[in-house]
Amino acid sequence: MLRYLYADELDEFPKLRDTMFADRAAQFRDRLAWEVEVDAAGHERDSYDAMNPLYVIWQQACGRHGGSMRFLPTTGETMVNDHFTHLTGGVEIRHPLIWECTRFCLAGGADPQVSAALMLGGLEVGLGNHLTDAVGVFDARMMRVYRRLGWQPTLLGAAGRGRDAVSVGLWAFEASLRPGLLRRAGLSAELSRLWYDRAFNARPVLAETG
Repeated sequence: MLRYLYADELDEFPKLRDTMFADRAAQFRDRLAWEVEVDAAGHERDSYDAMNPLYVIWQQACGRHGGSMRFLPTTGETMVNDHFTHLTGGVEIRHPLIWECTRFCLAGGADPQVSAALMLGGLEVGLGNHLTDAVGVFDARMMRVYRRLGWQPTLLGAAGRGRDAVSVGLWAFEASLRPGLLRRAGLSAELSRLWYDRAFNARPVLAETG
């Protein structure tokens, strides 16, 4: 199932929390050889996890993490503005209707449908908050994933070549994308909306900062 959790809610789901940060270490440090910080527990976290981001998480039936990504408003601190403006010609991406999406992560051996479910969850976040776009930094391998899922970004800038290329892109939130993502995720529209509505029934969405 899809869960929508703020960082300050993760302690209510310790198995989900711990396996998410462990899977992030396995993907970003071990498989991709990124220079990321991993603590003594084997968990990968960075400064943006301390800013109470909104996580979209696929939770397996056993309660473990299957895949995830996180969102922060671009009106506050973001990875793209703090570290990647060299890819955008020095232009910062700051707008109340654009949120940053980072740390797209899949558990080892995750079903291909999990990627589609996460993208569907991201779309629900965008449409539910009347956003125009998500901005994110991604490497070359992810473009193939986005193409397969039918939701490719508009490129704002890139550096490097081949597998080493790093890009910044914008994903437009459009309702017309939902049927394709639902089909690829193997989910119904009713179930997707139920998960989203249940998550935000008792709590408002991420407030703007800055």
